[in-house]
Amino acid sequence: MRIAILDDYHNVARSLADFDGLAVALDAEVTVFTEHLGHEDSTVVQALQPFDAIVAMRERTPFPAARLAALPNLKLLVTTGRRNGSIDLQAAKNQGIVVSHTGYVATDAAEHTWALILSAARRLDVELFSADRPLAAGTGWQTTFGLGLSGKTLGVYGLGNLGAKVAKVGLAFGMRVIAYSQNLTKARATEFGVELVSEAELFSTSDIVTVHLKLSERSTGVIGPKQLAWMRPEAILVNTSRSKIVQTDALVQALENEQLYLAALDVFDIEPLPAKDRLLAARGVIATPHIGYVTIEQFEMFYRDSVANIRAWAKGSPIRVLS
Repeated sequence: MRIAILDDYHNVARSLADFDGLAVALDAEVTVFTEHLGHEDSTVVQALQPFDAIVAMRERTPFPAARLAALPNLKLLVTTGRRNGSIDLQAAKNQGIVVSHTGYVATDAAEHTWALILSAARRLDVELFSADRPLAAGTGWQTTFGLGLSGKTLGVYGLGNLGAKVAKVGLAFGMRVIAYSQNLTKARATEFGVELVSEAELFSTSDIVTVHLKLSERSTGVIGPKQLAWMRPEAILVNTSRSKIVQTDALVQALENEQLYLAALDVFDIEPLPAKDRLLAARGVIATPHIGYVTIEQFEMFYRDSVANIRAWAKGSPIRVLS
């Protein structure tokens, strides 16, 4: 048996879970890919054709139908996290590939959302001193004004599990928290101490809008020129959900036209983000490299569950099956 672990950028899979013991138990060969294989089907397929089982790190390497069809040896695909929109589950099922998932801790992404909110509100991208921006240089001392959060309005676009966690922290900061999504009910909003508003009110009255929708056909591109035009010039948009929920062209234009103050982003249309991506050149962008879920505790769960999934599948009783 040949097992591939993809996109282990930190090279920690073997240290966080017993893949070596798994290899001995199953007489298997485990290969760890610490570099992204890229976006070209031919390159990815050539690298992965020999493998019987693949451990995919979230959505870093997609598996659409055509790519799966070009991997005839693949029998098990483990995705870290509870779901993966970049895997064609029906195609996998038709091809006889078992797709299983691991556990996931939503609090990590909620915490990173607040890291971005606070960074944007206090302009830490400008004010923060580090080894390569030494305080001793005596330059750049107090160059911006921060935004106090108490009494401000936090707009939560999507009050699911993650959005509710973010809303709770907003309330603790003394913010007015409002929420909107197509299926959000007043009862659920009230349950979390949040005010249900219309989409227009959420964008037009919020000092900070934070996006927490699941990516689907309905939510793709749901935030576009109309919604961004509703925002006030001093407002901040935060997206730690999925990039394609926000239309990138519209966001870049809104930032350049100063329709909003800042966009704090952890997700992008292409990942890893190309060095000359238009978002990095746009005015008012604070960016992190999709690290909302990247914590040591999360990765320990990902890889330990992956080992357990492979063991169970090899015994003929797969667990945590998606398809």
